[in-house]
Amino acid sequence: MPPLFVLPFPAIDPIALEIGPLAIRWYALAYITGLVGGWWIARRLAAIDAYWNGLKRPSPEELDDLVVWVALGVVLGGRIGYVLFYNFAAYASRPWEALAIWHGGMSFHGGFLGAVLAIVLFARRRGFNPLSMLDLAAVVTPIGIFFGRIANFINGELWGRPAPDFPLAFVFPHGGPLPRHPSQLYEALAEGLILFLVLVISVRRFGFRRPGLIGGIFVLGYALARIVCEFFREPDAQLGFLFGASVDALRGGITMGMLLSIPMALVGLCAIVLALRGVTRPRAVAGQGAA
Repeated sequence: MPPLFVLPFPAIDPIALEIGPLAIRWYALAYITGLVGGWWIARRLAAIDAYWNGLKRPSPEELDDLVVWVALGVVLGGRIGYVLFYNFAAYASRPWEALAIWHGGMSFHGGFLGAVLAIVLFARRRGFNPLSMLDLAAVVTPIGIFFGRIANFINGELWGRPAPDFPLAFVFPHGGPLPRHPSQLYEALAEGLILFLVLVISVRRFGFRRPGLIGGIFVLGYALARIVCEFFREPDAQLGFLFGASVDALRGGITMGMLLSIPMALVGLCAIVLALRGVTRPRAVAGQGAA
């Protein structure tokens, strides 16, 4: 029996702005908003003395440079991750198409690894503590995730599993006739807004005085949020469920997103434990007061 009320999918053009041959898509704007918003907040966090407790912190000009490094890491890592984790067979037969990023196909986990590598290389080159720089980046990363998932919803992609009895489900334009969970909005809320608030509270409590702590909270929090949201998200068509075959929202079905999030959760938990024990604190500040 169909639900009594199914929300109509909003007909929003994926192209936000078109000037002659130039088309600017919502997805591109999401990346730009995430980077610019993250840069703006990071500059203000870096200016608060109490959060750093003597640790070397980046100047506004250095943060300007870091944005470029992170942008390259996210784009390259996200694309490589998608090719390797989600559609390797197709790109193995047509490797030149891996360069066609304008056709879509990005992996968060790949973009995350690319951003981490870019930040670590930047930190070592400029003489910063890599863990502290990762902590700073972790606070602002959910901003990009939030807008990225909203853009996924606008594009009508990465929709949820069928939910015929859920009153707030949507019938997506390319998702078949069944109403589905708006899993993109669930991810925007859990991986974006809620995780951002958790990190802001953590920074106000601990600052960046325990290198690796804020980054660990982000990694663990994202992994747990992603695993939960994957129960409502339709797996990629070319992969399906890696284990199990249920389409019920809360039953069965292990997806690639879940599998990739498990090591993230373990790494995040280890980082939190080591940071709280003081293992990651530089010797120069190890004797100063605990937060």
